Amino acid sequence: MPELPEVETTRVGISPHIQGQTLHQVVVRDARLRWPVPTDLAANVEGKPLRRVVRRGKYLLFEFDHGAIIGHLGMTGSMRIVNHEEPPAYHDHVDLVFSGVTLRYRDPRRFGCILWQENPVMAHVLLASLGPEPLSDEFDVAHLLRACKGKKQAIKSLIMDGKQVVGVGNIYANEALFMAGIHPHRQAGRISAERLDRLVVCCKQVLSAAIKQGGTTLRDFVDSEGKPGYFKQQLQVYGRAGQACVTCDQHLTESRLGQRSTVYCKRCQR
Repeated sequence: MPELPEVETTRVGISPHIQGQTLHQVVVRDARLRWPVPTDLAANVEGKPLRRVVRRGKYLLFEFDHGAIIGHLGMTGSMRIVNHEEPPAYHDHVDLVFSGVTLRYRDPRRFGCILWQENPVMAHVLLASLGPEPLSDEFDVAHLLRACKGKKQAIKSLIMDGKQVVGVGNIYANEALFMAGIHPHRQAGRISAERLDRLVVCCKQVLSAAIKQGGTTLRDFVDSEGKPGYFKQQLQVYGRAGQACVTCDQHLTESRLGQRSTVYCKRCQR
């Protein structure tokens, strides 16, 4: 599933081509996404200038003066800049047609979404309860201490909870906890402030590094130009169950936590 770095990579790739441009046409070939594409989407945005493209967690917001298109890539979605003449493929469900280029949304499994929200955009039910961005100053040790206080919840589950901090998905939670030396199953309320401070730093480091590399290639992710990400080459634990720890050579352990694959080193993480 595309996570925060993949979504940010997409935003950076598509923004220069469409920001400030007038959206001339919305083409919906298949409205049956996770939630149906609104029937009045075209009426709301055609002929209007797109002011900017921003990211909130894993959502892309295409902001107009009066509202925003909310996009999510789901599990297998992508958004690419293509020429008007490029014929759509079978899973190309929605086009946003600008003067010189088309933004094309592809989603084989149709778990993503293309929605519309009038101002205030952040009042939308998908956005209203989101926690701070992990790369922002709001996500600091004081915030994480408050979130963890008295919690028996596993720390990995807590940092993947979008109400506590938004966008730290499974891949990067595994990596950040390994970098911080924290066992993913440890109760959040039993971790010291010093170690939580280290975890905040590691979350920021691993996400920043992944964004710089263009995201992680697992199966389906490609960036706005159809190119894969390369952060997978730097993964230290995720996808490496049974292999040697890069620090101590202990075989890495895999378990399930919140129905997600969790890989860690029993020796290095406590």
